[in-house]
Amino acid sequence: MYIVTMLTAPNSFDLTVDVVRNFMRKWGGYNLNWLAPGEAAAFGIDDVPQTQALDWADLQACGVDLVVQPVKGQKKDVLLADMDSTLIHQECIDELAEEAGLSDQIKTITEMAMNGDLDFEEALTARVRCLKGQSTAIVDSVWRNRIKISSGAGTLIQTMRKNGGYVVVVSGGFTVFTERLASALDVDEHHANQLLVDNDLLTGEVAQPILGRTAKLCVLQDVAGRLGVSTNQVMAVGDGANDLDMLRKAGSGVAMHAKPIVASQCDHKINFGDLTALLYLQGYKKSDFCIQEGTR
Repeated sequence: MYIVTMLTAPNSFDLTVDVVRNFMRKWGGYNLNWLAPGEAAAFGIDDVPQTQALDWADLQACGVDLVVQPVKGQKKDVLLADMDSTLIHQECIDELAEEAGLSDQIKTITEMAMNGDLDFEEALTARVRCLKGQSTAIVDSVWRNRIKISSGAGTLIQTMRKNGGYVVVVSGGFTVFTERLASALDVDEHHANQLLVDNDLLTGEVAQPILGRTAKLCVLQDVAGRLGVSTNQVMAVGDGANDLDMLRKAGSGVAMHAKPIVASQCDHKINFGDLTALLYLQGYKKSDFCIQEGTR
């Protein structure tokens, strides 16, 4: 048995009764459950139709996301979340570059790395090298003035924690930002790379070993092992190529507004919903949410 979740952008009301019922009829669905009127609905099916890819594309044209998953294990015990362009809207190293007037040098490298066209560790090392000699005050300025927490992040995290979930931020970015984000969102633990500093100046180096694609997978396995849960009970969310290994290993790996190379390799894709979509995918209704917006 499978559960089909249909959802759209919050407050858009693009998910109409007719769209849901017509689609449900086409797929032989049953037990319709409105998780949020006009925003999210779910129903059961016995088999996944061969037309799934075409039907998904049709719904995308209407602004509707579609996710199919087994009923068993729908609710997850652990959330493993990327930071840059996932829990926050920005890429922190790009914002550091903007602040330092080095945008052109760094953004091109970031885009190549996130699209999988350049080795992540090589790209990170090259970008950090550009920041050599910058004052550490640049970090505070970027956090205060440039970083915006993504819509639904606080609600997702607090709803899962209220229901016994464990939340981990795992980022190829930097601890100077994940520690601030972890405090703002009240997560259980965070992992990222450490920018090296000398006399309040960035050295242009990052501590080794670099936390990249393989390390994110290792964090997933370590957290699951420490908590005594199966990796099937982990929901992972990310957008870049360095997230792919953890997204594949997790019981539910969600490509969130992801780069094309990531979306093409993930079964669960969210292109319209915000981070509360991850709650709908677990069967939570909007009335179950712990609303936690405005954390900054």
